[in-house]
Amino acid sequence: MTTTEAAPGTSMAAEIAEQPQVLADLVRRAAEFRAVAEQLARARPRFVLFAARGSSDNAALYGKYLAEVLLGLPAGLVSPSTTTLYGAAPDLTDVALVAVSQSGGSPDLVEVTEQAARRGAVTVAVTNTPDSPLGAVARHTLDIGAGAERAVAATKTYSATLLALHLLVAGMRGEHSADRIGDLAQSCLDANAERVVDAAHRLRFADRIITTARGYSLSTAHEAALKLAETSYLVTRAYSGADLLHGPIAAVGPETAVLAVTGTGPGGAAMAEPLSRLAAQRAEVLRVGAGDGAQLLVPELPEELSPVLEVLPLQQLAWQLATSRGYDPDRPAGLRKVTETR
Repeated sequence: MTTTEAAPGTSMAAEIAEQPQVLADLVRRAAEFRAVAEQLARARPRFVLFAARGSSDNAALYGKYLAEVLLGLPAGLVSPSTTTLYGAAPDLTDVALVAVSQSGGSPDLVEVTEQAARRGAVTVAVTNTPDSPLGAVARHTLDIGAGAERAVAATKTYSATLLALHLLVAGMRGEHSADRIGDLAQSCLDANAERVVDAAHRLRFADRIITTARGYSLSTAHEAALKLAETSYLVTRAYSGADLLHGPIAAVGPETAVLAVTGTGPGGAAMAEPLSRLAAQRAEVLRVGAGDGAQLLVPELPEELSPVLEVLPLQQLAWQLATSRGYDPDRPAGLRKVTETR
C-alpha cells in the first residue's frame, strides 16, 4: 500500500460514524419537512406510491409501513418498468408519489416521477441531491442533507432517508418526533463497536445468510441483506418472519446463519414464533434489537422510529465482515455509486 492509498473500507467506516451528526442536523431542519407535509395533507391523497431502487427501495418499504399504519392510507411500491418499458399510463389523480433516490440521477425514476405528475399525482422527491434531474421534475423536493457519500455502499444516506420519511409522515399528522435521535445513534454505534467483532467472527465462514423481521423492521432485514451481499459477496435472502414460516424454514439448518431483527411493538412480538422455529432447526441466530437476548443492541424507541437505528449495527457488521474477509467495502466488485436503469 502506498502512502496515498487508504485502508480498505475507510470511507464506509467514516460515513457510518457520521450518522449521529447527520440525523441530528436533519431533525433541526424538521420545519422544511413540515412545510411540504402540510401541503400534502391539504391535497388529501387517496393513495401513496413510492418509487425507488436499491437501498432507497428498502427505505421506501419503510415509508410504505408509515403511510399505511400512521396515515391510514393504502400504499405501494411502483414498478418503474411498467412506465419505462411498457408505457403504462395509470390514472394517478389524488395520488401522492414519493420518489426516493440518493443521487436523483436514475433515468427510470426521473421518468416515472415526470409521468406521474402528468397523470395527476402530487410528486415529492426525497434525495441527497436536490439539484438533480429528479429534483427538477418533482413538485416538492426534500433534501436529506447527508453530504457527499464516497463509499459505494450507502450508509448515512440510507438512515437519513428513513428519518426524512418519518419527519414527512409525522408532519402530515401534525406531530413532532425524533428530537434525541442523534444522541441515540451515537450510543448505538458505541454500544456495538465490540459486539460486531464477535458477530463477524461467528459469521466469517458463512456461505449463506438469511435476514428476517416483521413490520417496520422488515425494511432493516432487506437493507442488511443488501449490505452483506454487496460488501462481502455473501448469498443473502431477506424474508418476512411470516413468509419464512411458509416454506423457506425447511431449508434452514445448523449451517444457516440468520440475522433476526426483533424490534419493539407488534412487529417484534410477532417474531416469537419464527425465532422458536429457527431454534428448533438449530440455525445460527444473531438477534438485533433492544432488551435481553440481543447480540447487537438497539436503543428502545417507538416501533415506527426503530429502523432508523436498527440498521446502524448491521452496517457496522457488514463493514467488519467485509474487511475481516479481505474485501474492500468501499469498492464492491462491479458496482458504481449511481446505477442508471431504465
